[in-house]
Amino acid sequence: MSNKDQKKAGNKTIAQNKKAWHEYFFEERYEAGIALQGWEVKSLRAGKCQLVDSYVLIKDGEAYLLGALITPLPTVSTHFIPDPTRTRKLLLHREELNKLIGAVERKGYALIATALYWKGGRAKVDIGLAKGKKQHDKRETEKDRDWAREKGRLLKAGKR
Repeated sequence: MSNKDQKKAGNKTIAQNKKAWHEYFFEERYEAGIALQGWEVKSLRAGKCQLVDSYVLIKDGEAYLLGALITPLPTVSTHFIPDPTRTRKLLLHREELNKLIGAVERKGYALIATALYWKGGRAKVDIGLAKGKKQHDKRETEKDRDWAREKGRLLKAGKR
């Protein structure tokens, strides 16, 4: 879901994994709920989250988010020791899970968390079904991006 789509729907982005767009080709995207503890919700509302090295693991027919860092606020209770990188369960429909299990196990895809946002007062994770890019693919993507930028400059200069 792009930022424009989220703003139209009243969603607020908490964190994005911009590195993932450089590292992977995304074919499909899914929206999943996430099971959180109270201190994690407070930290998300304060924007204390990173998705840089996060990915989704499917185990025993359930999806889990690994590597997402939710930094605890200093106001978390003194008798409780929070784990910022704990494994969090993702909430998906059974048919979506079955489709993802098939793609990951048989076709060699990876599941990468691309964004974390609020939707209707609930935290949602945007998951991308992805294939890894090779080094030459990354260079090609960068060339295309540079050419699009240069083309925009030329067209803008030509209008004057």
